[in-house]
Amino acid sequence: MLCLLAALLLLPLPKIAAEPLRDNDLKIAAPYAVLMEKETGEILYEKGADERTVPASVTKVMTLLLIVEDIESGKLSLDDVVTASARAASFGGSCVYLEEGEQMSVDEMLKCIAVVSANDCAVAMAEHLCGTEEVFVERMNRRAAALGMEGTHFTNCTGLFDDDEHYTTARDVALMSRELIRHELVKRYTTIWMDTIRGGNFSLSNTNKLVYWYPGCTGLKTGFTSKAMYCLAATAERDGVEFIAVIMHGDTIESRNADAKALLNYAFANFALTPLPEESALPSVPVVYGREESAALRYGGEARFVLTPKGGENCRFTYALPEELPAPVRSGDAAGTLVVTRGGEELSRLPLVAAQDVGRIGFGGIFLKLALSLFGL
Repeated sequence: MLCLLAALLLLPLPKIAAEPLRDNDLKIAAPYAVLMEKETGEILYEKGADERTVPASVTKVMTLLLIVEDIESGKLSLDDVVTASARAASFGGSCVYLEEGEQMSVDEMLKCIAVVSANDCAVAMAEHLCGTEEVFVERMNRRAAALGMEGTHFTNCTGLFDDDEHYTTARDVALMSRELIRHELVKRYTTIWMDTIRGGNFSLSNTNKLVYWYPGCTGLKTGFTSKAMYCLAATAERDGVEFIAVIMHGDTIESRNADAKALLNYAFANFALTPLPEESALPSVPVVYGREESAALRYGGEARFVLTPKGGENCRFTYALPEELPAPVRSGDAAGTLVVTRGGEELSRLPLVAAQDVGRIGFGGIFLKLALSLFGL
């Protein structure tokens, strides 16, 4: 028994990196929920994350994303004027009661969509960008596919209608929310608590009450229909780290908000972001028979931070690298691993790849190297 105990003590301890919690670790009432960190995309909690459900107005996260991307690419300006069609003006639910022919700037349209979830403005923007809502929805689905949203299909840009072919998952909502909040522009609108349009004659009040009472809240989007129930993609940032809490099919507004608050509180209490070494500080790897002696390295993905548990010792970075790489080397070729540890515990492994092409020297060059090596030169 003593030998068995000693053997168990020698086993490696489990990683203390952010492993996703499961259903019963946090008391989340909603059947579908996800907690994600923005920079790393790491999932810290999931519950029914891949179950398809109706998104209601959380659909507009994708609508907002396409609008903001067009603005930042120069295809669209905040000062551009949008004219409401008869179809856009006909939409009910959450709206600002556009009239046919009424004109608003893109800036005002964005405000209305982000703050009061205006269906009429969402359709007006879709038509302005693509001619028809149907063509805009095709763009939505293409963007969803590009983001890896495998459980999502859109049939409209508002989420107003409970269409069986219009669905998503909590994980996919987190993915598109993460992409949206990478654009700081959108937070100019999603953090508004109260505002007005039409020269101060029409008041707006944010449907996301966390903007008012949750410290650090940066948005993002609420939703409700009788089938979808109460949905929310909530984002909040403190001390340089931003989290996304997705709640789908909550029973009430209060329970939905309480679930989101519980997830965000858990995240801020337990996790922090630690910056990775600058790419300029990464080591290089020798290249055999290369036109250059070594290949510089870069990170293999988007990561520039690692999510770590709060407290304790600082992180330590070590490199697991091959002794050499055979030429030719292509930029992006696997070239090692960065290992992040703290207090002897492994937190994360990040791939390193070649940052440059290194061609192979010709036969003459190889012969010369062998000759120099033979004579110790």
